[in-house]
Amino acid sequence: MTDKIFIEELNKLGINATKEQLSKLEEYFNLLIEWNSKINLTRITDKEEVYLKHFYDSLTINKIIDLNDYNTLCDIGTGAGFPGVVLKIFYPHLDIVLVDAREKKLKFLDEVINKLQLKGIRTIHIRAEEYNEKFDIVTSRAVANIEKLMDYTMHLVKKNGKLIAMKADIDSELTKEVEEKLNKKYKIEKIIKFELPIEKSKRSLISITNIEK
Repeated sequence: MTDKIFIEELNKLGINATKEQLSKLEEYFNLLIEWNSKINLTRITDKEEVYLKHFYDSLTINKIIDLNDYNTLCDIGTGAGFPGVVLKIFYPHLDIVLVDAREKKLKFLDEVINKLQLKGIRTIHIRAEEYNEKFDIVTSRAVANIEKLMDYTMHLVKKNGKLIAMKADIDSELTKEVEEKLNKKYKIEKIIKFELPIEKSKRSLISITNIEK
């Protein structure tokens, strides 16, 4: 994904990238490549692939929710910061917590936060199921199957808040039986399926609302 196509595809998502945002993404990419030579952050290192499969992919959350309407977000199993850091760059009003059990990756993210001078974003070294805080939005990208992900995350979602699961092809794990089970306790609001530009790999977004009393 070239810079031009990246900007064009963001426009289709309703995102008009500023020069400052694009500059921060460039610095983020450079830090990712630098640190990836020391610790395993990602197998994807080609710039055009990073912009497609990490940066653009992170922002596809905009297809299912308008983050301008929310204040707090937790990214579970954030890894190298996808989608949390990318979302912070484009939605600076969000108070974001990046959660991961792998301390080395969080050290990288602390460096990114410092170098990009991002405010209102922090890392926490903890397993998701041991963390205890409440957020408007909890998101997770390719961490676990949907049932396990619910177990890991829903205690972090405020009442009437949402879990946004960012997945590949969801059909094999979100069976009718699983969907019925989840809807007994929560509410699956929306499922959006689409393909990434250029390579056409499958993606799914699932919005689940915490309706517990």
